[in-house]
Amino acid sequence: MRKEKLTLREIRYRNLKMIAQLNRNTMKNNLIKITNTYRSGFISLILISLLIILSGVYSCGSNMYSVQDDVTLGEEIDQQIKSDQKQFPVLQGHKEVKDYISGLGNYVLNNSPYIKYKNVFPYKFDVIHDDSTVNAFCIPGGYIYIYTGLIKFLDNEAALIGVIGHEIAHAERRHMTQRLTSYYGVSLILGLVLGNNPNILGQIAANLFVGLGFLANSRADEEDADNYAINYLKNTKYYPGGILNFFSKIKEEQRVKGQTPGDLERLLATHPLPADRIENVNNRLKKLNPRPDSTKGLFKNEYQLFKQKLPK
Repeated sequence: MRKEKLTLREIRYRNLKMIAQLNRNTMKNNLIKITNTYRSGFISLILISLLIILSGVYSCGSNMYSVQDDVTLGEEIDQQIKSDQKQFPVLQGHKEVKDYISGLGNYVLNNSPYIKYKNVFPYKFDVIHDDSTVNAFCIPGGYIYIYTGLIKFLDNEAALIGVIGHEIAHAERRHMTQRLTSYYGVSLILGLVLGNNPNILGQIAANLFVGLGFLANSRADEEDADNYAINYLKNTKYYPGGILNFFSKIKEEQRVKGQTPGDLERLLATHPLPADRIENVNNRLKKLNPRPDSTKGLFKNEYQLFKQKLPK
């Protein structure tokens, strides 16, 4: 079956529509609960006061989910991804390819002192067999997925491990559950206060799966992940600014074709790439001492040999 091709505008519309539906459903259920249960004006006043306090506490980038919640959400979403081969054709067989990607991910985890949840999150690296999509994404708990389209798009190993480091940073910084705190807002707080939804994490996981790939990272989250990826790689054998090679290639594709190619639409919808993000990476690299040599630690030949093992 032909894959659905979406424009950047359509992807963003789906993103906003999904978030609105999540909030609408959760708020509706909780309002019914409030109406049926909290008839007393005094109790209602206490509840409202509590909600105001909680709303203030869980704002400005804070996270109301526990680290274990990240693990639970990730496990549930990963199971749904693995069970939907039509939407997410996780690569079967090709052990050499999967071992190579896992090896790069584990290299970052084992060679950086900045990984906080290495022994808490399960950290799994999977390949999605889809050459038409240039993308990678991470769900809570360190489940990271790399599309074959991205692997084939890149030119060197440093660029790929830079992307993997970036996705690890999203997990370590817990960006997705921070966004969920913001998206659900008072609706989720109500559910927790009322205690009327014991399976709320399961419902959130299901909703996330439906909209997976359409939840855009904020500019701040992207810069944060870039910064941490550089830190993870700065004392390794790899050039820590490898992700810049990725950025440069995207910009070149846009320049040559006069627009964003279709295979990059989803990537740029979920991973915004404004000019100041590129500038931020360059500035971070300039501050490293010693300053890394951009011509070393790229491992181009090794990468080209690996790409020959990818499924056609």
